[in-house]
Amino acid sequence: MEKRTKILATLGPASHSVEMIEGLINAGANMFRLNFSHGSHEYHLETLNNIRTAMKNVGKTVGILQDISGPKVRIGDLKEPFELYRDDVITFLKDEIIGYKKADKEYVVSINYPDILAKVKIDEYIYLYDGTIRAKVIEVGNEVKAKIENHGILSSKKGVNFPNTVIDIDVITKKDEIDIAWGVENEVDYFAISFVQNAKDMKNARKLLNGYKGKLIAKIEKFDAVANIDEIIEASDGIMVARGDLGIEVPYYDVPTIQKMLIKKANLVGIPVITATQMLLSMTQNERATRAEISDVANAVLDGTDVVMLSEESAVGEDPINVVDTMHNIIAKTEDIYNFDKQYKFPYLDEFDVIQATVTKLADDLKANGILAITSSGKSALKMSRYRPRTPIFTFTHKKKVLNSLTAIWGVEPIGIIKEAQASKMFQKMLKSLDEIGKLKKDGLYVATVGYPVGMPGSTNTIKILTPSEIEYYLNFKDKDIKPKDKKSK
Repeated sequence: MEKRTKILATLGPASHSVEMIEGLINAGANMFRLNFSHGSHEYHLETLNNIRTAMKNVGKTVGILQDISGPKVRIGDLKEPFELYRDDVITFLKDEIIGYKKADKEYVVSINYPDILAKVKIDEYIYLYDGTIRAKVIEVGNEVKAKIENHGILSSKKGVNFPNTVIDIDVITKKDEIDIAWGVENEVDYFAISFVQNAKDMKNARKLLNGYKGKLIAKIEKFDAVANIDEIIEASDGIMVARGDLGIEVPYYDVPTIQKMLIKKANLVGIPVITATQMLLSMTQNERATRAEISDVANAVLDGTDVVMLSEESAVGEDPINVVDTMHNIIAKTEDIYNFDKQYKFPYLDEFDVIQATVTKLADDLKANGILAITSSGKSALKMSRYRPRTPIFTFTHKKKVLNSLTAIWGVEPIGIIKEAQASKMFQKMLKSLDEIGKLKKDGLYVATVGYPVGMPGSTNTIKILTPSEIEYYLNFKDKDIKPKDKKSK
């Protein structure tokens, strides 16, 4: 079964070998995530090289996403784990200390970002251990005191969330700056920026690319990011619905509606959106997904997500290939009932939109076997994808970097590089490339797009319908067969 929605698989100890990555690609993975919250640069470089080796061996283009860890707020070290009960009081100090039990029902700790404590107000909440322990602020000042509202065990370095507090800290840490520089040096395709609050955070991240054309993905996992989503989208190349921390930062019952809202907004402006966290979590240890997980993946697909992401399932799970295969099958079956027509109701964003919308509508109306698109910047493919055609979009670019960036785009299959500048040679190259990978139907129908001047972004101005007779002609033509009009297009 073919699918249009893409799969992003996190690599880790269970999946970073060349052989395993090849298996993941063959099972349906389109992109791979390098999680920089864990592992050294040396480890990630080995994994990166393994991805590129596997990609070459399999003969498919995949994308590489570097997930930047960001300023994760954590409890400092504790002398020993705290077993906390309702009405216990925990005091947060601004000084770095080893946390300890002060008295019966009283505990003292520090956090790694003490400046946040100055922003906390009475009656706001502090969530400990990634949301499993809830505490309400009862006193602020040089110290912040909070009363525990439920039972839980707290140990060193566990995550802390402030769901009611606008903390406004730099989301790019010194470590992140070094990690981004590594990503630029090693030419990753996407950078996922964690704990984004507003557009300024994304603009600061883009400055660190120093002109490198990698794509920036804003991870939406804070309540203020949800509030500022329009400006964040405008400053980003894509967004991620990072449901882990988001489910702590906002009321749990708001997560599904926020997910749908984020996907809709991304679809409307034509940028990719990734839905992440716990999609098939039970498969970390189990052979089969739960019915709820299957429905979760299916609903994300029906909502219009471009990409669904696997985390622990593929990084440390028992059988990463089975997980990817399962997700592939869920996606493919769900797309049988996908509402393709809804996207045609979108307003045009510019004149270029009209051309791409026309291409997708024409291909669907003709029941074409594929759209053959040449794109210099990736913009053409992105705009075609926005209209969610039934027809597969086979994409060719002039630069490998652009080709890799299309791996996150719904319905777009990156095929190869085209250096030819003559129309006939471009059509021939596209058709032969499809034929070589077994995806060309010689008795079928294709809608091809090219642009002049060649290589100029946004120059798509030619639409050609390739019938079986023309497919045969272009597959077999020689230079002497080139028509006069093609010679003029040099």
